[in-house]
Amino acid sequence: MYDFYSDTKTKPTAEMRRAVLDCVVGDEQKDEDPTTTELCGRVATLLGKEAAVFLPSGTMCNEIAINVHTSPGDEVVCDRSSHIVNFETGGPSAISGVMIRALQGERGIFDSEQVAEAIRPDSRYAPKSALLCVEQTANMGGGAVWPLEKLQAVSAKAKAGGLNTHMDGARLMNASVKTGISPAAYAKGFDSVWIDFTKGLGAPVGAVLAGSGDFVAQAWRLKQRLGGAMRQSGIVASMCLYALDHHVERLAEDHELAERLGAEIAALDKVTQVLPVETNIVIFDLAVGAPTAAELVGALAADGFQVGAFDGRIRIITHLDVNPAVADLLMERLRTYLG
Repeated sequence: MYDFYSDTKTKPTAEMRRAVLDCVVGDEQKDEDPTTTELCGRVATLLGKEAAVFLPSGTMCNEIAINVHTSPGDEVVCDRSSHIVNFETGGPSAISGVMIRALQGERGIFDSEQVAEAIRPDSRYAPKSALLCVEQTANMGGGAVWPLEKLQAVSAKAKAGGLNTHMDGARLMNASVKTGISPAAYAKGFDSVWIDFTKGLGAPVGAVLAGSGDFVAQAWRLKQRLGGAMRQSGIVASMCLYALDHHVERLAEDHELAERLGAEIAALDKVTQVLPVETNIVIFDLAVGAPTAAELVGALAADGFQVGAFDGRIRIITHLDVNPAVADLLMERLRTYLG
């Protein structure tokens, strides 16, 4: 099975697995795991923040950040296509008791005027606008990269309105590799930010959430409360360190392959639109008379290819476990079904 469903499907390479054998471990809950400490220090520096905490997943990063930055009854401003709205099982309301004010951005990216309109005036009848969240890159926007100036503008508008700011940086490294802009520059206007190691970076477990020292201290309490604290976490942190050293620059290969796939898919008769391909995500719409998204996913699965269907659209993601030769095979099958 060739899996283009998500970059989360990557498996650790043999070299990444070997990195575990030599790592030094201890009790993470007692701050005694030097490998985890090294990882958190490196990510904090990479993102330009004071401190960081290692967590099992990016979803936990988002939910902990929301909880730290808000109080029950507050409102979170984000794009309607964002991960926290669509893929975290109602976590903001279930865990933090907050409401969502969902903006209609363009490919997951909104502007400062929309933020200004979303910030509620002070009123005893209305929820308090407390937190702005952005997603870099915007997954359901086709891996769209937030321009730096737009990030700065929405952050500044939120800060002026008294809001905290949080960046879901699941694919932040993709944005940095694509543009050459440092992760710290992207993260500068945000109180908290995280990067995921289980997507294009290829590790099996882990994400690191960064912010001020006080923010991370509060995040640690929530990590403990939610069951995210670990013991000898250096076992998995060592693979994340390997990813930082060996799997960042190669993201450019994923981008190149996705761009090629996007161009070839756009030429198919039964495809009406391919969202602009900026990083490693290809999303496209099917024409009338084409198989439905569900039908196409099923047919491709029978042929040995996994792709995703979301709201009637097809999503293909490139990563280190697929290569140009495999992409050629996928295109052969797509031409069969889509002309």
